[in-house]
Amino acid sequence: MQVFFVNAKLAKRHMDSPVISGEEVGRLLDDRAIADGTPVYLDDETMMPIEPLCSWGRSLSDGELAEGTLKDYGRIIARVADFQEQRGRGVLSATESDLQAYKKVRTQLQTRPVGDVTWGKEAQLIDQFYEHLVERSVLQKRPRRMVVRGRRIEQKMDIRHLSFGQYRYFRDVGLGGQLPDSSVNRSFRGSAPHRNRAASDLALGTGMRWREWATVLLPELGIGVGHRVDEVTFTVQACAKYGKARTIYVPQDSMASLDPYLLIERPQQAAMSARNLGKRYRDLFVVSRIDHDSGLVHGMLDGIRREFVMSAMDAGLRRITVHETEVGLEALAVFICRGGLMPGADSWKRYRHAAWRRMVALQDDSTPPLPRRRWRWHDLRHTYALQLLSYLERQMDGDEPDAVARRRRHRSYLASHTRLNPLLIVSRRLGHQSPATTYEYLEYTDDLLYDFDEAFRGWVGEVGSEATYAQIAAHAFDLEKGRSA
Repeated sequence: MQVFFVNAKLAKRHMDSPVISGEEVGRLLDDRAIADGTPVYLDDETMMPIEPLCSWGRSLSDGELAEGTLKDYGRIIARVADFQEQRGRGVLSATESDLQAYKKVRTQLQTRPVGDVTWGKEAQLIDQFYEHLVERSVLQKRPRRMVVRGRRIEQKMDIRHLSFGQYRYFRDVGLGGQLPDSSVNRSFRGSAPHRNRAASDLALGTGMRWREWATVLLPELGIGVGHRVDEVTFTVQACAKYGKARTIYVPQDSMASLDPYLLIERPQQAAMSARNLGKRYRDLFVVSRIDHDSGLVHGMLDGIRREFVMSAMDAGLRRITVHETEVGLEALAVFICRGGLMPGADSWKRYRHAAWRRMVALQDDSTPPLPRRRWRWHDLRHTYALQLLSYLERQMDGDEPDAVARRRRHRSYLASHTRLNPLLIVSRRLGHQSPATTYEYLEYTDDLLYDFDEAFRGWVGEVGSEATYAQIAAHAFDLEKGRSA
């Protein structure tokens, strides 16, 4: 069995059949509202659809799921079907014993066993698959549920944060290619150090998740409005977790960190890739007009004139968004790679791993201690949250070293100071679904190892810069006051 995934754009552009044209396939997919990413299961020999797997995949399409989610779900059921085939049985004849054996393979026996959280999601989908078959009268009964309803395993967040020295070592030596004494490393062979340094400063200075800062567009940062913008606010939604809209504040130093990249590296990358992007014109969303006041972009996509609100543009659309410049087509994304478009998850992972290898290789007595596990981009978000929460606490009540007293303060905040409660302010700035998630950071705000100067100078941008977490905190307070006005 093979599993494929619907891609209407590829079908329109590249399908060549005497029976049906690509355009006709595209119209059929649109007419039947079959979403991109819908799984299609075909027999290895005949390449004919396999039922009821294809019907189940079609039902997923009606759920308005993201393309990546549809693909993940399709692969999960394909694995179950392959497992059953290896045991000489079909997916429809699966018993409780079969599914328990499959669970053991996934959680214990395979080369990289999955954890409880991953298995819980996978098992729940398998339950839903067999429920679907019973509802459609394909099966009279289903195997015993693999997930106990109402049971939930609570797991603490893996909060990993950086000290000031660790962050500067990560940013300047790991990503920027410098030596530990800040001198130039002439043996450095990495690419785009200014881009990677600017990305880390943007992540730390805003608390955005990877998908949010890695997909940001130039107009969202006020670049191209015709005058210099020192700090900016914009809305994230489509690229935010759960599609939950929130306001992002980019402080002055994070904006200033972008300058070397925007003035030195990015123009060269854009010029080198302009010809290649020109050949892909039909596959791109070519923007002809940007309305900075309304946040609308207008252009051509698939031969149709379209307009989008930038906050509503998902990562896939942002990746193919370009505009005409004097050198040709140029991506509208802030961060681009050699191909001219924004780097994907694998690329950013590769940059981070290369940075870690440099950090380890150059570590000596003068460098900050490194943890057992290499950094994640998400650690910058955790660092932002801890520093902002600690600063807001100090602003509200001053220093108080007693950890018990600090937690007593938080109960007081919740009772009588909800609007300006530091915990709730940080929760909203991070876009957490529940303040309970943010509450886990309290465990770390009493850790003196990560104490910091009141102004928190010099983390983002260059040494001696004036923008601080005080600036970020003041803006957070202003936003909260605006909410209650």
